[in-house]
Parts: sequence; structure tokens; C-alpha cells
Amino acid sequence: MRRIYPAHAYGDAPRADCYWPSTTETPEFPAATGKLACDVAVIGAGFTGLSAALHLAEAGADVAVFEANFPGWGASGRNGGFCCCGGAKATNAMMKAMFGDDARREYRRTEVEAVDLVRGLLDRHGIEADTHSEGETVMAHTQAAFDGLEAEARITEDDYGVTPTILTRAELAPNGFGSGFFGAMTSPVGFALNPCKYVLGLARAAQEAGARVFGQSPVARIDGKGGFTLATPAATVTAKRLIVATNGYSSEDLPGWMRGRYLPTQSNVIVTRELTAEEIAAQGWSTHQACFDDQVLLHYFRLMPNRRMLFGMRGGLRSSPASDQRMHRTIRIHFERMFPAWAHAGTPFSWNGLLSIAADLTPYAGPIPEMPGAYTAVSYHGNGVAMGSFAGALLADLALDRTPCRTWPAVMRSPPGRFPLGRLRRANLWPLYAWAMLTGK
Repeated sequence: MRRIYPAHAYGDAPRADCYWPSTTETPEFPAATGKLACDVAVIGAGFTGLSAALHLAEAGADVAVFEANFPGWGASGRNGGFCCCGGAKATNAMMKAMFGDDARREYRRTEVEAVDLVRGLLDRHGIEADTHSEGETVMAHTQAAFDGLEAEARITEDDYGVTPTILTRAELAPNGFGSGFFGAMTSPVGFALNPCKYVLGLARAAQEAGARVFGQSPVARIDGKGGFTLATPAATVTAKRLIVATNGYSSEDLPGWMRGRYLPTQSNVIVTRELTAEEIAAQGWSTHQACFDDQVLLHYFRLMPNRRMLFGMRGGLRSSPASDQRMHRTIRIHFERMFPAWAHAGTPFSWNGLLSIAADLTPYAGPIPEMPGAYTAVSYHGNGVAMGSFAGALLADLALDRTPCRTWPAVMRSPPGRFPLGRLRRANLWPLYAWAMLTGK
């Protein structure tokens, strides 16, 4: 495999102190061995790959999933657990310019459809994923940000068909949002969950539907077009169709078409010890809403029902033990600045993982050009719980040669272009990240 980060990013160290594995047991997934055959081979056992496998198996296809580690090992099992609208970072103006306003509106409606799909999967398969939060709440970190919420609410109402609720600065504390912000807007779409329990629930559901899910089976080589042969350390696999669902953990050469078409970047998360009722009262933050702000280096946070605070932050373009330590110190500074009453509270859980962004800041789900019978979905821009699950369902239909039964928006049909600088493309983000760190924006 050829990847653009140092090997450290793809090892166990960045997730060693992840909170989610402490909340559930990970079952054993056997390694693939010998000669195997299937209708559809899926590379990657995260939200996208497992959703694809589940929907394929339910449709009667013989499907096998090959994961380099175990289901949920990558971003799907170590993210912040926000099942919400998103998937693209392109603004409305950018999306309108690239695809037209009808396509922009279609994509926005698809975001709601993606959230509904996850909720349906949880209910239909009895997946207990510790859900909470009535929609998601954006916190205004400046007066200017708050002044823009009214216009944003009207856009949300028009695009998503829901009516947001705006809280003024004076209304924050009575509603459990503390006093450190300038206001807030809640959109009643989405919820929070335990991503590890969700992804392992998808794996169980896929297996029960007939899919074979293999762990410790990294795919080292893909041969063929229209019919495929995959090589893992202990198995040779033949498949009629192929789905590549590796997102931020993709390789430049599996397949070669992926080279330069995705840009992995880090997201970092800490979780506190359980807070006491007195500590919660001291900060004035008692809401269990899934919250975020709109800064360049996005912060996302939620007080979970067990009184642990989860706090996440974008940023980090290097990967090493020293880089992880620096990023932990940085995220602690941001956490203590935003929640000063909890500055003394320990954060025994601290980890990071790779998400993916695209050059045009929109996700892709569709065929791999010049590789008939192969499909991929990539770049959810840090909102893969809902959109990754939805993309997997789309790929299942495409691999079965049928028109998707869900919306396949034009925005997601346009294959991603390549970033400048090739394997050095992380440098494209350095000026933006440096500016955001220096200015606090």
C-alpha cells in the first residue's frame, strides 16, 4: 500500500486511548484464508462498507467484506458520533456554482434522507447505540456568528423542511448551554450515538443477512476489470463486482485511480472522566445536545448521558507520537478555554483518526472510472455517520445493476478531481490551518 501519512497514522497508537472500545466488546472476525469467491467483494468494514454489505446481502447477493484490522477500527469506530446533516464542506454558493441550485437543493434533501436511513437501521436491526440529542445545535462563538443565525435558520427551513430554534445569549443558561457563547441555533435533524456500537451492530446485521465479514485481511493487490481477483495475506478472492470503501484510510494504489483524489486529515477527540452534578452545575452546561461551532478548526462537543463530556477538534497534518502529544495539548487548551469550570477534569481518553476531504469539497459515490464493475464512495468531510451509511446503500444498488431506490444526488455523481502536489498534498492545508491556529478562528 502507498499512503500519504507516515506509518504511525495507520497503526494502533492513535486509537490506543479511544473511549468507544471501553463501552462494548469487539467480537472476533476471522481472517480470510484459501481460495474464496463471491458476487461482490467489499474492501473496508466501516459505515460505508458494512452498509453496502448489509443491503447487498438482504438483496440476496453473495458478499464478502475484507477489513485490514477489524470492523470499526478506522474512523467509523473512533469518531465523535454525530449522526447529522453534512457530508460536504462546499458552501451553498459553491455548490450552486458547480452543480446548479436544483442539484444543491437535491443534495440538502439527501442529507435528511441519510439521517433517516441510519435511524431506520438502528430500529430495524435492534442496534443499541446509546442515542441522545434532539437534532444538533450550532453555537455562535462571536456576535457576528449569532447575527447570521436568523438568515441561516431561513435557509435551513427552506432546504431541509424543518424549523430551527434560535436561543439568544440570555436564553442559553436557562436551557443548559452555559454562558460562554453568544447564542445558538438547533436544527431538529439528527442525533448523537456511540459509533462503535453502531458499526459493530452493522457488522452483526450484515452477518445475519448472510454476508461474510473478515478481519485481519488487508487487500494488497487488485487485478482485473469487470471481474476481479484480490490478494490478502492468506487468501485469493475472485469477485464479479468490487466496492472500495476505505475513505481516509485509502491507499494511492488500491486502485490506482484513487491517487490524489482524496485528502486525509485528522480529527482529534477527548473524553472526560464522569463529571459530578456539582461540576456540571458549576459550568452551567447540562444539555445533552450534540453541539458544534462554525470555526475553521471546527469544535464539536456533547455531554453524554453518563456525564462524560466529549470534545473534538479538527486539525493536525502530521502523525507521530510527538505530534499526537502536541495535538492533545492543543485540544486541552481549547477545551479549557471553552469550558473553564472543567479545566481540572481529567481526560483519560484521547485519540485521533483520519477523515477525508475532496478537492471540490463534496462527497462521491459511484463507479470507479476505467474499472467496469468497481464502485467507491469517499470524502464525507467529517460527517460520515449518516452520509457514509447512505453512500453504502447507494453502492449496493449500483453493484446490483439496479437504479438506486434512494436519491442519488447529482452532487455525489461527479467523480473527484485530483489535488495539487500529489503525495505532498497535505501541504495544501498548512496555510489555512496555520492561519486558524494563529487567529483563533
